[in-house]
Amino acid sequence: MDISLNKYISDTGFCSRREADKFIGECRVTINGEDANKGNRVKEGDIVKIDGESLKKKMTPVYLVLNKPKGITCTTDTKDKTNIIDFVNFKSRIFPIGRLDKPSEGLIFLTNDGDIVNKILRAGNGHEKEYVVTVDKKMDADFINNMRNGVRIMGTITNKCFVKQETDTRFRIILTQGLNRQIRRMCEALGFHVTSLKRIRIMNITISGLAPGKWRYFTSAEMDAVQEMLKYSSKTADGDGMGE
Repeated sequence: MDISLNKYISDTGFCSRREADKFIGECRVTINGEDANKGNRVKEGDIVKIDGESLKKKMTPVYLVLNKPKGITCTTDTKDKTNIIDFVNFKSRIFPIGRLDKPSEGLIFLTNDGDIVNKILRAGNGHEKEYVVTVDKKMDADFINNMRNGVRIMGTITNKCFVKQETDTRFRIILTQGLNRQIRRMCEALGFHVTSLKRIRIMNITISGLAPGKWRYFTSAEMDAVQEMLKYSSKTADGDGMGE
């Protein structure tokens, strides 16, 4: 065995590679008692610890679907009293795939499988995320057309996407991008403020029948379909493709 340190940590199910890099950068990781650095590799027999705790072998993979309520923060930092990990209170260590803003609600995945995290998060893999969004004033045709065809935010223009108006103030949008706070930023750039944002679908999985604050395991059919979708996905994350 000779693999990169962040992949070794991810493969144990402790966290994603991105989180592993953060732990390494914060000097919380050691290899054989020595402080680790990004780029270190792990060989057979090496002892890797995080915060002085030895990493255990990979646990049975866990894949959860949560209907996140408003007010819960998608962080593993337990110092944050609203963190998603304490809210779910699962029996073993898990972490969220991507994020939903604290004021947002809806579908989010949690897992202990760092490999699937990297595949899903890679923005270039183009996995669909569907949202229902309410804004603070009546929309017009220009707003819908601009949202569909691209809005300039964060120094770029967003990709074309599906947008359907449902009421004067509510629309449905399907993204394959995952820029930070993308929908909120798009609306703000057009002079609108988001008052409610709910993610209702990621790829083939929806929150249908799942009450706010409740979670369930992936079904075997859902897991099979996700694995099929990810078959040709790169494992290397190049950006968080599961933002909103």
